[in-house]
Amino acid sequence: MPIHDQGYRRYGGTRAPSGRAWSVIARAGIRTMLAKRAFVALLLFAWLPFLVRAVQIYAATNLPQAQFLAADARLFRDFLEQQGVFLFFITVYVGSGLIANDRRANALQIYLSKPMTRFEYIVGKFAVLAILLLFVTWVPAMLLLLVQIAFSGSFSFFVDNLFLFPAITLFSFVEVAAVSLMMLALSSLSRSSRYVGILYAVLMFFSGAIYRMLYAVTGDSRLAFVSLPSTLEQLGDAIFRLPLTMDLPVSGALLVIVLLMVGSSYVLRQRVRGVEVVT
Repeated sequence: MPIHDQGYRRYGGTRAPSGRAWSVIARAGIRTMLAKRAFVALLLFAWLPFLVRAVQIYAATNLPQAQFLAADARLFRDFLEQQGVFLFFITVYVGSGLIANDRRANALQIYLSKPMTRFEYIVGKFAVLAILLLFVTWVPAMLLLLVQIAFSGSFSFFVDNLFLFPAITLFSFVEVAAVSLMMLALSSLSRSSRYVGILYAVLMFFSGAIYRMLYAVTGDSRLAFVSLPSTLEQLGDAIFRLPLTMDLPVSGALLVIVLLMVGSSYVLRQRVRGVEVVT
């Protein structure tokens, strides 16, 4: 059997620019999710409210007796609020194992031993979850806006409601960023994706229950800051220029979201390491 020389050979491929390693993680993670039939079925199910709203817009623009269904800012705000259910399930399904599975397989050492920084690793994992969540929030909401323009045959609604484009974009991105960072932080705390999913569900529902209990006792809706869903609801109403249903200041709601994202980022910075130091 001939023995071929395995000595030094010059690399013949192309060198990828630095700072793009996160995109490899993002593409691989999204492809992995889309290869799962259960997840694809969940995505398709998440688009059913879009079809219902599209039919509503068509009826309102073409049937005189359906004028009470005419589109306004409330329609888009309600649509994004309805998508919160799918936001929750996709966050648990996709995000609970993003870092926990790597910790269980001791893959962080492999990831961070490559020419990849901790920041790129976190951004790549964040992109996987954020892109999939935007696909069921921002994307269908923007398509609804285009559907309204197409069915009405004019740009009058769009011109009269120019704030809807930035409102949909701002709220969707803030909501997705807050939820994604929170889930990644939780995922970095454990090696069990199942435990992470349960912990996320408990935090979301428990915080809402705590607020409802406090409100029942005190009657003060300013305490809504203890509940992430309620805080996002207050912030969303303000962004869409709708009457506020709680006394929680908008600046306070925004501060809670910012603190949540900063705290989640700090946890990720502490937990995502190539070698875990035991003290």
